[in-house]
Amino acid sequence: MTPTPHIDAKPGDIAKTVLMPGDPLRAKFIAEKFLQNPVQFNQTRGMLGFTGTYNGAAVSVMGSGMGCPSIGIYSYELYHFYGVENIMRVGTAGAINLDLHIGDIVLAQGACTNSAFVRQYNLPGDFSPISSFCLLEKAAAQVRAKGLKLAVGNVLSSDTFYDDDDTTMKRWQKMGVLCVEMEAAALYLNAARAGKNALAILTISDEIFTGKATTALERQTAFTNMMEVALETASAL
Repeated sequence: MTPTPHIDAKPGDIAKTVLMPGDPLRAKFIAEKFLQNPVQFNQTRGMLGFTGTYNGAAVSVMGSGMGCPSIGIYSYELYHFYGVENIMRVGTAGAINLDLHIGDIVLAQGACTNSAFVRQYNLPGDFSPISSFCLLEKAAAQVRAKGLKLAVGNVLSSDTFYDDDDTTMKRWQKMGVLCVEMEAAALYLNAARAGKNALAILTISDEIFTGKATTALERQTAFTNMMEVALETASAL
């Protein structure tokens, strides 16, 4: 079923590996700054998508929108209708771990969540959404090669940006969760169900307990280390 209700692309327009920032303008920035000969394949609902090459490898980049429902729709359609094998979320996160600071990179080995997304599978227990080790291993090597600070571990994919309970993050912190974002769990669940690969590569954009934060423009264009790590990983597949 292509085009889909949300992606106006034809078969073959989208590469086997897709980078997915939440912000479609970040997708446009990545395509224009890093890809050779990028061609736009989607603008439906303003969710921009582009395909080009990086180091000779075909790579696509497309926005996912915010939250599990949004990335759940786009990643499902990419995996099931466009033959995509690998999706790497390139997004921002708020630090929960006090050793993490703005600009640090986190590879989400697993994704805790308060989302109901997993309930659709009617499992007889609690499923732990995890990344694909093949992508995690390659991305970690790229981060180390760049000499960047790296943290690997559990993140929280939260359905609430403004939480009415101000003790929530402290409780996740006690369990060793590194940071909070909004999409990784749904991506990992879709990948697991489809038998595909997924990884969230995150940059700390704000610190929950210190109040330090970046601007919207900085989040859109400044975190190029994360983008380069994802692109180098994609070209190494």
